[in-house]
Formats: sequence, C-alpha cells, structure tokens
Amino acid sequence: MERSTIAVAGASGLIGSALVRSLTADGHEVRRLVRGTPRAAGEIRWDPEGGRVDAAGLAGCDAVVNLAGAGVGDRRWTEAYKRRIHDSRVKGTAALAEAVAALDAKERPRVFVNGSAIGYYGETGERAVDESAPAGEGFLPSLCVEWEGAAAPAQEAGVRTVFTRTGLVVSREGGAWGRLFPLFRAGAGGRMGDGRQYWSFVALHDEVAAIRHLLDTDGLSGPFNITAPHPVTNREVTAAMGRVLNRPTLFPVPAAVLRTVLGEMAGDVLGSARILPARLLESGFRFAFPEIEGAIRAAL
Repeated sequence: MERSTIAVAGASGLIGSALVRSLTADGHEVRRLVRGTPRAAGEIRWDPEGGRVDAAGLAGCDAVVNLAGAGVGDRRWTEAYKRRIHDSRVKGTAALAEAVAALDAKERPRVFVNGSAIGYYGETGERAVDESAPAGEGFLPSLCVEWEGAAAPAQEAGVRTVFTRTGLVVSREGGAWGRLFPLFRAGAGGRMGDGRQYWSFVALHDEVAAIRHLLDTDGLSGPFNITAPHPVTNREVTAAMGRVLNRPTLFPVPAAVLRTVLGEMAGDVLGSARILPARLLESGFRFAFPEIEGAIRAAL
C-alpha cells in the first residue's frame, strides 16, 4: 500500500496497538478513534456503546479498521457484561459503517476492515471448518452474526468490506495467552478439561500481517479466518508451552472447576473450534508462524 491515511478503532488493544506500530513504522498516517475529548492531532472522537462517531474525522481516510470491543475473556459473563460485549461491538460497528456510508463518495474510504471472531462457528468438535461453514449456536455465534451484519451500510455504499474472524492470538501482551504465559512460567500450567478441544491460534505477527494483506489487496471482501493453518488441541498447546518454557505441565484444570470459576464463559474455553484459513491462503497470504511452537517462541 502506498502511503495512506488509516483510521483505527481499538488502537490501544492488543491487536490494534501492534497494527498501529506496523503502519506508522512504514510511514502511514494513523487516525485513532478515542473516547472523550481528543487530546492529540489525528484523534477522532467516538462513543461506540452510544453509537456515535465524529464522521468528519473519517473524511479522506483511505481505510477504516475497527478492532474495538470489550474483552470477551476479561471477566465473568454476567448479563450486564454480555450486554457490554454486545453493544461495544454491534453499536460501534453500526456507527462507523453509517458514518462511512454518509460521507461524500470522494471522501469515502476504499476499504472497511471490521473485526470478528472464530466464535462465529461455535462448537465444531473434531470437524475442520472454513469460511463456507454456517454460524453456530450460542452467545458468541449470535454476537458475531449481528456484529458483521452491523457493517451493512458500508457494504451497501460500495465500500469494500472485510471481516477478520480472528482466533486465539499468541502474545505475552494480552488476550488468552497473556494469562497463560505467567502460569506456565511458574510451572502451574496444564491442560484444561480433557484437553482434546481444538484451539485455533494465530501469532500476533501473523494477525497484523494478515490485516495488512487484507487492507492492501483489492478485490478481497467478506469473511476471512485469521488462524494458523494447523489448529492444535489443548493437550498439544500444553505440551508445546512446556517444551518452549522448559517447565512441567502437571496441573490440569478439571472442567467442573472451570465451569464454577468462569460460569458461561467456560463453554468457550472447553469448546472445540477447529478453524482453517482457507480464503486467506487462497488469496496468497503466507504465515510466518504456521505451527504452535513457532508461534509461542515468536511471542517471547
């Protein structure tokens, strides 16, 4: 991509901050969407839960990337927190898509990349699925369907729209692996439940590279699974963490304990999602860290 102006919502999150670093290192101008009063040049005010955004700040941007949303794994899923997870994604996406669509055609971005998640597919067991699979059942699949659907105004306005269905990001800086690394370093790591459930992971480096590939490649639209091509079971993750960190992995967490501690969210931890990045590979993207051990080492 030539030097471009890119608006990023969720710029302070795990993926967003890494994406911003990558873009600015290559000379692109990044406009960050912020809550409250902008305090620096290039900041755009918005309120995702309130469904409001300063549309004028998006005018002239070449691309808009929306990675904003309350953390799915940050706390127990009470009804109030599930509503926050929902509103931060669905209302925020709708506000951005409507603002983009309302811009004059000459001021409209060429591409709108909107976050999503492999939670779209729900429980897949040992069955490997790609983007052609239908949505699953439950809170996360329903959320992802509505989340992606909220981008319709941008699509209808002719803006190339991409959905990044992201897997478990391997990073020390946050997300699920941000919690796993300290446990395994302390020698307190182990499989979760029976460990047979598939975890579809992606190295943070590959996540950012995939988003940039989708930004740069004209003609790509719709859903793309951003997961490494070789999903692994939780048992295999546990063994790889032990090897890389040179620590024992003797402390399994029984399913009953996870359900007691995590409540409804335990279903996401114990559930199996064997997801393949078929469309991403078909588009010519190549993963730097396709195997779990390499992804873990890259995070260190």
